[in-house]
Amino acid sequence: MAEQLLFWHRRDLRLADNLGLAAAYQRSPKVVGVFCLDPAILQRDDVAPARVHYMLGCLQELQHRYGEAGGQLLILQGRPQQQIPALAAALGAAAVYWHRDVEPYSRQRDQAVAEALKEKGIEMCTTFWDQLLQSPGQVLTGGGTPYTVYTPFWRKWVQLPKAEPVPAPESFEGLSDREQTALEQGGTVALPSLQDLGFEWSSPLPLAAGEWAAQRRLEEFCREDRAIAQYGEARNLPCEDGTSRLSAALKFGAIGIRTVWAMAEAAYSRCRSDETRQNIRAWQQELAWREFYQHVMYFFPELAEGPYRPQWQYFPWVNDKQQFQAWCQGRTGYPIVDAAMRQLNQTGWMHNRCRMIVASFLTKDLIIDWRWGEKYFMQRLVDGDLAANNGGWQWSASSGMDPKPLRIFNPASQAKKFDPEAEYIRQWLPELRHLDTAPLVTGQIPEEDCDRNGYPRPIVDHKRQQAIFKDKYKAEKAATT
Repeated sequence: MAEQLLFWHRRDLRLADNLGLAAAYQRSPKVVGVFCLDPAILQRDDVAPARVHYMLGCLQELQHRYGEAGGQLLILQGRPQQQIPALAAALGAAAVYWHRDVEPYSRQRDQAVAEALKEKGIEMCTTFWDQLLQSPGQVLTGGGTPYTVYTPFWRKWVQLPKAEPVPAPESFEGLSDREQTALEQGGTVALPSLQDLGFEWSSPLPLAAGEWAAQRRLEEFCREDRAIAQYGEARNLPCEDGTSRLSAALKFGAIGIRTVWAMAEAAYSRCRSDETRQNIRAWQQELAWREFYQHVMYFFPELAEGPYRPQWQYFPWVNDKQQFQAWCQGRTGYPIVDAAMRQLNQTGWMHNRCRMIVASFLTKDLIIDWRWGEKYFMQRLVDGDLAANNGGWQWSASSGMDPKPLRIFNPASQAKKFDPEAEYIRQWLPELRHLDTAPLVTGQIPEEDCDRNGYPRPIVDHKRQQAIFKDKYKAEKAATT
């Protein structure tokens, strides 16, 4: 008789290319999927409604896919360390499978679940690193230490072999009547709506939720004549659809990273020019950035709370709350900054080039603690991921792992280079659409146009703030060396 197994889904909301699920299925076809709505995550003050909306959509499709294969995806609500062991015991499960994670809370939670299962005599199988092509510890320096700089990490990482995608289970063996009855004792609930969980979101998402949409988007992106072939340049132009937009799918595992890599490699093998190969390689380097930040978070969990560089521990931020609110609302008087923030607020997503621009503006122009911006992003982003968001903000603030410690973006220079016709600015600042391109790009909006259209005048002077920030940085660096 086949063993009853439980697979605990977290950030792996798919059937295909799922390492832990494939391993469980190979052991026994009697696999039941489960997802636990954890209040420790959902009740935090940095949860984005758009992100929860996307997650619920992924879960809805995953339930359907389990059903098509003759199985079930069960939903629990409550603390996983209580709910998962209780359900496993009620089903008489021989083992619970799940994937490892890099985040500090996830690691603590998983340890608590493992201990609770052990007390009940239930096996736990947790050795799988499904969300990464190379697990922490596989990419180390010659001295056996984790990398703290991206470029040498990339050189080592790209040379290592990458696993192939694994197939989805073909068909599950359903529960017996006794086991089905036991579910009523296991605390399962119906999949709640977004409103049931206390959130509201009505705007379209940059990518539809679920495994099917992610797979289709990947295939479209990697076609020979599509975005991946022009990625190197197009990725920097916010007015173009030049990126994969798979970040939310990768965050929640609606698509497997081995599938993504294999598709990129297939596109690379079809290349007819060095330029196209370089463009595809540029996208693969972005996948490596994602892994670099996750490795860093695993080995340096303190990054979740503060800066990597010592001189930033007590940096004298100005932290003007009114200016922070103006930044949040897209009312700084700098068009490229405001356009990006309005895109974030209205869609739950922001182009990566713009993420760097607004982060630099917050930390180097407004001189506001990068952790304020990091949290605000997590409160809005559909793809909000601790490792990637933290890594990006520390990169922009110059507080993280980066060989170049000080980087300041000039909003006008960035707009001139990456939105030269002000297409992006006009899209998100409708009150300024009628103006000529030059003032939109330079940010030098005539005062009468600001007054007439209700657009704010610049809340700070970039050149002056740049000098103030540099003075603060030099003083702080001298004090810590």
